[in-house]
Amino acid sequence: QVQLVESGGGLVQPGGSLRLSCAASGSIRDINSMGWYRQAPGKQRELVATISRSGTTNAYADSVKGRFTISRDNAKNTVYLQMNSLKPEDTAVYYCKAGITTVGRLVELPYWGQGTQVTVSS
Repeated sequence: QVQLVESGGGLVQPGGSLRLSCAASGSIRDINSMGWYRQAPGKQRELVATISRSGTTNAYADSVKGRFTISRDNAKNTVYLQMNSLKPEDTAVYYCKAGITTVGRLVELPYWGQGTQVTVSS
């Protein structure tokens, strides 16, 4: 019933920028924390950034600190990832994650998007 859909991925040159979006829809009661993860070929999925319910507490992986910025718009049930100064090492499928309580139950469960491809290459 709940779906998360990522968008904004694509091909970009090193040093360029991309802005990823993830919109949640469905029978949502509340969305708590949200985050972005990525998985490169042959690698395990890793945390990129997380953001709290209020949008005031953010955390980033060391590899993206100073380059990426996570934000959210609760009115739109959307989380964003602004990626600047992109490097080839950032190439991966980026996944959105959200802790969501649905109208049918009070238990908060994690939901994942299907991912969007980001390729950084010259």
